[in-house]
Amino acid sequence: MSKSRPPNYEFQQWWNKQRETNPELSVEKHDDPDSGFLSLEIRGPTADRAVEKERARSARQLSWVCLLRFQQIAGSLAWVTSGVVSLLRTANRRIASPDSTADSSASRLYRVIKAFLIVVLLLLGFELLAYFRGWHFSPPSVGSADVLGFVERVYANWLEIRANYLAPPLQSLTNLCIVLFLIQSVDRVVLMLGCFWIKFRRLKPKAAMEYGDSPPLDEEGNENVEDYPMVLVQIPMCNEREVYQQSIAAVCVQDWPRQRMLVQVLDDSDELDVQLLIKAEVQKWQQRGVRILYRHRLIRTGYKAGNLKSAMSCDYVKDYEFVAIFDADFQPGPDFLKKTIPHFKGNDDLALVQTRWSFVNKDENLLTRLQNINLSFHFEVEQQVNGVFLNFFGFNGTAGVWRIKALEDCGGWLERTTVEDMDVAVRAHLCGWKFIYLDDVKCLCELPESYEAYKKQQHRWHSGPMQLFRLCFFDVFRSKVSLAKKVNLIFLFFLLRKLILPFYSFTLFCIILPLTMFLPEAQLPAWVVCYVPGIMSILNILPAPRSFPFIVPFLLFENTMSVTKFNAMISGLFRLGSSYEWIVTKKLGRSSETDLVAFEKESDPLVKTTSLLRSSSESGIDELSKIEVSKKTGKSKRNRLYRKELALAFILLTASVRSLLSAQGIHFYFLLFQGITFLVVGLDLIGEQVS
Repeated sequence: MSKSRPPNYEFQQWWNKQRETNPELSVEKHDDPDSGFLSLEIRGPTADRAVEKERARSARQLSWVCLLRFQQIAGSLAWVTSGVVSLLRTANRRIASPDSTADSSASRLYRVIKAFLIVVLLLLGFELLAYFRGWHFSPPSVGSADVLGFVERVYANWLEIRANYLAPPLQSLTNLCIVLFLIQSVDRVVLMLGCFWIKFRRLKPKAAMEYGDSPPLDEEGNENVEDYPMVLVQIPMCNEREVYQQSIAAVCVQDWPRQRMLVQVLDDSDELDVQLLIKAEVQKWQQRGVRILYRHRLIRTGYKAGNLKSAMSCDYVKDYEFVAIFDADFQPGPDFLKKTIPHFKGNDDLALVQTRWSFVNKDENLLTRLQNINLSFHFEVEQQVNGVFLNFFGFNGTAGVWRIKALEDCGGWLERTTVEDMDVAVRAHLCGWKFIYLDDVKCLCELPESYEAYKKQQHRWHSGPMQLFRLCFFDVFRSKVSLAKKVNLIFLFFLLRKLILPFYSFTLFCIILPLTMFLPEAQLPAWVVCYVPGIMSILNILPAPRSFPFIVPFLLFENTMSVTKFNAMISGLFRLGSSYEWIVTKKLGRSSETDLVAFEKESDPLVKTTSLLRSSSESGIDELSKIEVSKKTGKSKRNRLYRKELALAFILLTASVRSLLSAQGIHFYFLLFQGITFLVVGLDLIGEQVS
């Protein structure tokens, strides 16, 4: 008989610890007494208990996840709501303020456009209801035998009213605008044909003489300057901090005998620091031997016209035969006078020689590119054709040379309009004087780079002609010029190009076209909406062939500018307050930094002849550093909101939705893209922003 094994207490202790840590382990003893082994069974949780625990755990996790998501959504909604409310408040503050304090006509026009927008939105809601009820396919009739509901009866009466009472007058206005549009298009085509003829025949004004590189010498070896007439050069400016240096320098380095030229810097600045800067610049050039004077008016009346009139009243002006005028941002080439003055030789009836503008920042942004297209057509086609065939065109106010006798003969500068340049040109033309335009002589200048500056400039350029038209209408009829010249002045120069163009452009594409979507009984043909404007845009862009990729933006932007031009035309024609508002176009001095150094190099011979030492401040480095500091410390720029453009954007987009319901393809695309263009301009997303 075998002896039993002693118990293993260490194993028992280890086993007890394992059972405490893992209760799923159990020991079962078999019933067989002969078996001396213990059986070990590892038991896991039952399947039901596992599923229940998993379900409970998933439900709790899901509830927590949902609660967390709800909190995140609520926070996002609160943030979005707060942002929208803040945006609406900011937009309301900025839209509520008019574009100009004196722009009463703009406020009236905005109220009309806003009322029009409300009407269009109501009509769109009505048309959407009719569309979803199927009334577009089977419209209800007032006289039908079917029993109509209230809404159906209202819609049936609306169909009858718009067909019998609203559509006929709208169609008549549409036909009138189409006729004006075609007349203006024919005028553009004739101008282009005239320009092609000039290029084909190589017609251009020829001077009777030419000046050499240096004045001829007399028998004693001195310069004979008697063939060089006395020229007065005027630079009118007002708070031109950014560009005064480059304009003064460009004039002072003219290749003209110093004793035969006098420069007048006509400063109307009301900022003392700007006055001191300009005066210091004038003194610098005086030390270099340039005959230059600084004039500042104590009483600033009449804007630029008053400034020029005051300068022409000086006693020494009677010693001069010609006067050249340059705005503050213009930079004539050193040979400007040598290319323009010879045309007066032998032409005693010639009053004005106008040169072409060339833009240093035409590729700066989309706005300057579009302006370059417009102004290239103006100078290349309008000014050149009128100069060659009519010897008359509107003076551009700068980059031109006047015969002083002609200015005195027609009454000089008058302060009655904001387009004193056009005013004096019309009066000189009525007195029998002739003009010459030189397309091959270019004067550098700067385009407005912000929409705000461009808009104010265009307002002045389109309200002033209507002021002048109202004032000189009877003077044209009483003048002694030929009937053809009278017709050209009244019909072409004023009515067609200054009044009819902004009227039909705004009325046709911003008022009539959206209305025809809601009054389909009045139709606007597709060739008026797309094909003819496309052809006119191609003609406009021919003088600037590198701008062909921008032909579509140009067409849409010109229609967008029609609201500004129309408002300016109305304010000038009816003598509203904003028509006499003059705001100096904001300039940035894009070319000033490089030209300062260039002008300094060109002026070195002047320093040697006067035997003066150049101070360190005259090297241009201080001026460049000042410009850089002013750029860095300038105020932050922000977008403005233009309320008339925004309201018209929503009108056109609403009309595009209505056009989509009627499946009008070309009208829909035009309204859509034109509305987007208005929206972009209204949000000030074109060009540079201003402080």
